[in-house]
Amino acid sequence: MTFSSIPLIDWQALHSDTKPEALAQLRDAIFQVGFLYLTNHGLEDLIRRAHAHLPELFDLSDEVKQSVNMIHSPSFVGYTCLGAETTASRTDWREQYDFGSPGMKKWALEDPIWQRLEGESQSSASLARQFVRAVAECLSLPTSTFDSFLGNMDRLKFIKYPPVAPGSQGVGPHKDSTGLFTFLAQDDTGGLQVLNKNGEWIDAPPIPGTLVVNIQQGFEAITGGICTATTHRVVAPISRTRYSIPFFMGVRMDLTLPQLEESAAHIVQRIPASDDRKKRAVDVPSEFLSPLYSCFGEAYLRNRIISHPDVGKKWYPELYERYSK
Repeated sequence: MTFSSIPLIDWQALHSDTKPEALAQLRDAIFQVGFLYLTNHGLEDLIRRAHAHLPELFDLSDEVKQSVNMIHSPSFVGYTCLGAETTASRTDWREQYDFGSPGMKKWALEDPIWQRLEGESQSSASLARQFVRAVAECLSLPTSTFDSFLGNMDRLKFIKYPPVAPGSQGVGPHKDSTGLFTFLAQDDTGGLQVLNKNGEWIDAPPIPGTLVVNIQQGFEAITGGICTATTHRVVAPISRTRYSIPFFMGVRMDLTLPQLEESAAHIVQRIPASDDRKKRAVDVPSEFLSPLYSCFGEAYLRNRIISHPDVGKKWYPELYERYSK
């Protein structure tokens, strides 16, 4: 069974007399699609105010933008200019500001190099943490099941996709790789597409007041592939600018493959079998499942170096040479 649209989940229905029905709907969305719209989540006013300020943020002078360029940050936070990032070996036609978790700790020479990426969790992650507990419940697991995987490296982006030539890539086909779930606040322009099990690109059009939520590869790995991350992309707009604000819920950076496999085996035994056993194609490799890295932090650092080669070359020259081959 494939999908032709993205399901809508009412967050408040998960906290009322309709909870059993809402949990069943959430379970179907997690098992069958990997994407959903979340409505009545309580952040609507905050999102409206944030989007209202995005145009002026990107209209700042080049001098101001370059003063916070990502090239200055070993943590891969800051401003990225148009065309500086790549996905699936093609240029992404977008510019963006990347924000790390507050409280980025000072990195010491004796620490693992990936710890340059860490910081304290953002207080704005409250909804994300509540959502993960609801997902555990819909999978017939204790609500605290995934708490031990939560880390200190949530990320937030402000993104601008300017109008470009038809066929250009806003961001190429990919699966989000930084952790558990992504929460996206998009404007009314459109362009987000999700790949279904038949290999068809399905539009995820804007629905006012909603967040688009999708599974990341970390959650896929933690659940042993039962809950699968879905490939998606953004088709660059041709007539108007698109703005979006994604929040990436991170996983703990010191998670090792043996720990992951042990936990996944324990969790998989307790998740009821899906009515739909046909998995979405694993067409994007997962950093979580590679034995090449000592822990996820090391794997994620490689991901950042490949996506932002200029930053990687400056701050991690030896790793850049290794990973760029």
